[in-house]
Amino acid sequence: MAMKPKVLLTRNLPRPGIDALTEHVDLEVNPIDGVMFHEEIKKRITDKDGLICLLTDTIDAEVIGSAPRLKIIANYAVGFNNIDLAEATKKGIAVTNTPDVLTETTADFTFGLLIAIARRIVEANLFLRDGRFEGWAPELMLGADVHGKILGLVGFGRIGKAVARRARGFGMRIVYHDARRLSDSVEKEHDVQFRSFKELLSEADFVSIHAPLTEQTHHLFSSEEFNLMKNTSYLINAARGPIVDEIALVKAINNKQIAGVALDVYESEPRVEPELLGMTNVILVPHIGSASTEARTKMALMVADNILAVLVKKKQPPNIVNTQIYRHTG
Repeated sequence: MAMKPKVLLTRNLPRPGIDALTEHVDLEVNPIDGVMFHEEIKKRITDKDGLICLLTDTIDAEVIGSAPRLKIIANYAVGFNNIDLAEATKKGIAVTNTPDVLTETTADFTFGLLIAIARRIVEANLFLRDGRFEGWAPELMLGADVHGKILGLVGFGRIGKAVARRARGFGMRIVYHDARRLSDSVEKEHDVQFRSFKELLSEADFVSIHAPLTEQTHHLFSSEEFNLMKNTSYLINAARGPIVDEIALVKAINNKQIAGVALDVYESEPRVEPELLGMTNVILVPHIGSASTEARTKMALMVADNILAVLVKKKQPPNIVNTQIYRHTG
């Protein structure tokens, strides 16, 4: 009987994904419900054919070099900036992600953050729980309207487009900035208008980030950018933490350069800039943008499909990032 391919999973996933794998592969799962340390991954991956990892895992050249049998790195995420893609490609290792499946879920969540920061929902909840609610008052917890306002989307990919659809339902006017401008017909289809980055910052009442983390977008939002924003505007980031310079963000809030911020991701995650923790016009949540049972289960099944395609079916996985390794090998 042929030996099953060996796969390392750095953290437990929703059960349907595990079940889809265990029939076909010899799956080794991190026994601790926590981040697997870099050295531990290196030690455990030496005899593995596949690796399933998370954004919290650094899969660098050291890790890749420790696994001579490795054929696939399946990331349980849309992003893959935690993986040394060039090194994996050089070694002929397929790198896959989980696109599309969390688009609508993350867009729901992003718009929830937008409404919550505008209407001070989290702050009001704590106010009541602290026993400070003494009855209705004309100026109690006044926030900002969402309907009729201008939403600025920084990045207009799948999630940005999904957020735009929700914003239209609130009668918002939508402007966007992206590395590549859409055609006139596509802009008309989505009812959006293109702006330069600086124009968007100065015009929008709500700025929502939907860009990938690259060298160009690292600290895309820093002191200069906060200076351009309206002092009545709000920033929402459910994309990648290092896109926002958190020290500059603290200064901008203290100086009342912006009205508030809602964050799901952080520059040095899981660490949060300490001063943000005490600010009432800041919403901080623990990277849960895709955290619905449905979305996370679909992601686990997608990871399983990618692993099984390479290790069992011996074919190109459906969600490959580095397609060139198959072009080169035919």
